[in-house]
Amino acid sequence: MHVVHTIAELRQHLQAFRRPAFVPSMGNLHDGHLALVRQAQPLGDVTVASIFVNRLQFAPHEDFDTYPRTFDADCAKLAEAGCHVVFAPTEKEMYPEPQGYKVHPPAELADLLEGHFRPGFFIGVSTVVMKLFSCVFGATPSGVALFGKKDYQQLMVIRHMVRQFVLPIEVVAGETQRAPDGLALSSRNGYLSPAERVEAVQLSLALKGLATDALAAGDLAAEREALETRAMHALARRGWRPDYLTVRRRHDLQPPTAADARAGQLVVLGAAKLGGTRLIDNLEI
Repeated sequence: MHVVHTIAELRQHLQAFRRPAFVPSMGNLHDGHLALVRQAQPLGDVTVASIFVNRLQFAPHEDFDTYPRTFDADCAKLAEAGCHVVFAPTEKEMYPEPQGYKVHPPAELADLLEGHFRPGFFIGVSTVVMKLFSCVFGATPSGVALFGKKDYQQLMVIRHMVRQFVLPIEVVAGETQRAPDGLALSSRNGYLSPAERVEAVQLSLALKGLATDALAAGDLAAEREALETRAMHALARRGWRPDYLTVRRRHDLQPPTAADARAGQLVVLGAAKLGGTRLIDNLEI
């Protein structure tokens, strides 16, 4: 496995290839990331992963400084998973000057749900992903980029960005990887205390319950908000602080119509704090 730290090194190394398969990450890797790396291998002629904690997507009160940096362990996991190239730039390499040019995704997709509770988050995500795409695919005619479905709204934002900028990149989704009890794997699960870790599965169970209620609804458009409120109150009674539990249309995350429900194009999404840890999850239905 080849580890590079500069954009020039990365581009020089990738000149020998025609179709990189790329998995971006912020490190502190778990089996969800490694599943994407394994999924990537047959899709391109070289598998690339990045490790970069992107300051632009953290609000001032969020955990940028304390986000776990586990570079040596991450590289060992990536090598074992079959990754060929690791791009691990410094902050100065990625942002040698203040990033004045930024990608602003449309409000109707990026300012709801996660974007509502984390203002500016998707501007930071879109900007760094566009820059990483330039680094990885700048010397190749095409490529593949893999993103996990656990960050469902992020996946939608990136897909729309690639389509609107006509980038020669295929965006491939990876299924959410879960622990045996159903908890979605996340780098932030490590923040949970033992008791919180036991309780954490309740978020996925609440989403399953909301999905069941949505499928049983006679008129989902009329009943949706009441179903969501009931699900949030049930989670709050267990000591959680929910930001949202909601039923949406898959492709644009807008409130679904009856036709969307009949077509099976729904997703339930949730975000809630348990103690000091904010968890997100979703389930396509």
